[in-house]
Amino acid sequence: MAARRTGGKPTFTEQARRRQLIEATIEVISARGYGGASLAAIAEHAGVSKAAVLYHFGSKDDLAEATLGHVFEAFGAHVLDRMAAAPDTRARLSAYVRGLIDYQGGHRTHVRLITEVLLDDRGGTRFRQPGQHDRNQRWQMLAELLAAGQAEGVFRPFDAKTTALAIGGAIDNVVSQWLADPGLDLTAAADELETFVLRAVEAS
Repeated sequence: MAARRTGGKPTFTEQARRRQLIEATIEVISARGYGGASLAAIAEHAGVSKAAVLYHFGSKDDLAEATLGHVFEAFGAHVLDRMAAAPDTRARLSAYVRGLIDYQGGHRTHVRLITEVLLDDRGGTRFRQPGQHDRNQRWQMLAELLAAGQAEGVFRPFDAKTTALAIGGAIDNVVSQWLADPGLDLTAAADELETFVLRAVEAS
């Protein structure tokens, strides 16, 4: 027997169903694109009715945003865990670069979902959300890490925000190329990018 809803919070059964629908959404959007991922298609993939989807998420946009939030949370946790295990600022920068690429390499469907959900057909942003979903703040953590390395004398003087954007763009380009060409050795590319970034920022 399912637990009853208490205090407006989802029950364990409802949480499990929401997770099931989010996983189905990741698979369907990554395979069909945002436009081709109807609620009916997501419901069919999850093995439930469309009405069941609408019970948990009021609309396709609500479901897509919840799914995007789930993916970003997992993505961020992976990178932060890698950084937390690093012994110093230089190692944390390496962990940041490798963590971003390694996560995406192991979660191709998540990368496609992020692209499909965030960008509309004109290349603009479909959803504008605060925090980690806001493209203006996307590389803020990296900029802060670079600034910390400068304060320690580990990294040379440079504009931390601009350099963070450049490093972020390089990571995006590597992953984009890998999506277009699955034969690309992503591990080797990550090795080269890590070396490139460290050489670019380290104090002489």
